[in-house]
Amino acid sequence: MRILITGVTGFAGSHLASHLATETQYRLYGVSRNSARILPSLQPRIMCFQGDLQDEAFVTDVVQTVQPDVVYHLAGQPFVPSAWSNPWETIKLNVLPQLNLLQAIVAQKLPVRFISVSSGKVYGVATPARVPFKEDMLLEPDNPYDLSKVTEDLMALQYFQSFGVETIRARPFNHIGPRQSHRFVTAAFARQIARIEAGLQPPVVRVGNLDARRDFSDVRDVVRAYILLAEKGQPGEAYNIGSGKAVPVQTILGTLVTLSSAAITIEVDPERMRPSDQPVSYGDTAKIRRETGWQPEISLEESLRDILDYWRAEVRRETRASAGD
Repeated sequence: MRILITGVTGFAGSHLASHLATETQYRLYGVSRNSARILPSLQPRIMCFQGDLQDEAFVTDVVQTVQPDVVYHLAGQPFVPSAWSNPWETIKLNVLPQLNLLQAIVAQKLPVRFISVSSGKVYGVATPARVPFKEDMLLEPDNPYDLSKVTEDLMALQYFQSFGVETIRARPFNHIGPRQSHRFVTAAFARQIARIEAGLQPPVVRVGNLDARRDFSDVRDVVRAYILLAEKGQPGEAYNIGSGKAVPVQTILGTLVTLSSAAITIEVDPERMRPSDQPVSYGDTAKIRRETGWQPEISLEESLRDILDYWRAEVRRETRASAGD
């Protein structure tokens, strides 16, 4: 089976590739803007194309070369604050690559399973009557990032209805884990704590809104869900992926602090507050559990422990590099 992963050097993409690389029946291909960032452990197992998915000719060449059986489309701009500051750039990065991929698949008449990684944020506005979000609910984006993912999501549906492309829309809620950028909340907390432990910053963790409640899952569980959707998901359908419960960001921070022996104080940073921030967001995951048998296996505490250990190792590495070791 020939598998193409876009965004293969990114957070979820690298975890998906690592998981698939353990199986010998797959021939793995990836796309990245910087193929040098591919994990050393993956280099013998994956052929990586370096280029921009906004380039139609590049995408056509990749699809023609690979002739994939399955495409996992994970590439895009994932950071909500960046979408507020540059909405058009986010829309281009999250819409045009998928359009080019689907156009290439249609033009070449390829029988492809296409996993379009949308987002749990497509549901937008959360009210007590709307949560937990279900797949058949109206999509109500309330920021530019959400809008870009709604466009991507509905585009996948349109190509199924118009051309018969076997698109499956994955709607993951907040996924966390090792290797995530410190622009995101759990990694931001863990990195600050690791730096405090190493004596590289004062014992203060700067935070945004701690009252927000989110649906957190480990990225390693999320990529297992993508694989099961490629195997068992119904073309044209959308599937929520998450824990099915809302956890306060305050709980995330509190757990990370208890995993450290450092004396830490908390300080609110206005720069970390978002223009639009839902008080609570979580999804109903009965559909994916029922149709694929998927369920989370990694507990929140285990995930947070792994994230903190990852950032401890990263801080040690950065310290050695700066010392010229």
